[in-house]
Amino acid sequence: MKFIDEAIIQVIAGNGGNGVASFRREKYIPKGGPDGGDGGRGGSIYAIADRNINTLIDYRFVRTYRAKNGQNGRGSDRYGRGAEDIILRMPIGTLVKDINTGDTIADLVQHEQKVLLAKGGNGGLGNLHFKSSTNRTPRQFTNGESGHDFELKLELKVLADVGLLGMPNAGKSTLIRAVSAARPKVADYPFTTLYPNLGMVRVDQNRSFVMADIPGLIEGAAEGTGLGHRFLKHLTRTRLLLHVVDVVPLDENTDPVHEVRALVKELQKYDDALSQKPRWLVLNKTDMLPEEQREEICGEFIRKLGWKGQCFTISALTGEGCKLLTYAIMNYLEQNLPQSDDAGHT
Repeated sequence: MKFIDEAIIQVIAGNGGNGVASFRREKYIPKGGPDGGDGGRGGSIYAIADRNINTLIDYRFVRTYRAKNGQNGRGSDRYGRGAEDIILRMPIGTLVKDINTGDTIADLVQHEQKVLLAKGGNGGLGNLHFKSSTNRTPRQFTNGESGHDFELKLELKVLADVGLLGMPNAGKSTLIRAVSAARPKVADYPFTTLYPNLGMVRVDQNRSFVMADIPGLIEGAAEGTGLGHRFLKHLTRTRLLLHVVDVVPLDENTDPVHEVRALVKELQKYDDALSQKPRWLVLNKTDMLPEEQREEICGEFIRKLGWKGQCFTISALTGEGCKLLTYAIMNYLEQNLPQSDDAGHT
């Protein structure tokens, strides 16, 4: 299935039915009094987060969602029937915004979270409600309210604890394959990954976290070069970034230190808050280095970069160092639990 992470839709709630002015007419009861019923409520439109959906592709094909109007009231105290609501099921991590105002209407972060997108109009009142001691034959009634109408932008930001960051061919997809059941495409050419992949990393029986792999970034990504800039938003919800570096690039003229610095600049251009997230350095493909020179080469790289944070050396292909990395990640996540907040609107 094609991965779609953005869509624009229109939601139109139903109008409320009109009330009615009616009077009871029966044989031998010439003045039966008012019996006009109320109009029915118009249908509302709701969004529900569903963990079984992972793309917004359905909303690319059907873009308008219109709920039915409520029925008008009738005589003999008969109320109009209310219209059924429309339920739109969306992936967890979907952000819903009003295009015209830019306001966030919903942030769907929990399974079965339900949010009102467009409220249906209330039904009008029949003349039965206007009867009083001084007004025995009221002819007043009210029309139903109009339903709300919005044009919305849906933006999917995958929910993951850890995000993989790096240049094309750094080995991010190989790493997520090595530590989880995810099976993204792996090949020896750039931009093999064309859309985000999620993998559940199970460290122990009751300890696990979610890792996200996005297409590789290149210099100029913030201006639209390459593919990764489009998917950087998927890293905004992560709690930890792993900056995967190929210490043995195929092109001998490539400087890994320059690539690391260039990628950090792209993060800052895209979103300063994203660039400030905790980030660990992961030096990959150490299996391609002579065993007796690995420590020296990796140490020299760290010194040139001036790196002061956490750093791991691994071979995603052979699995060397991956277990140590996943345990360190799990310990970090458990020690730095996210603060609970109220996400979404009801």
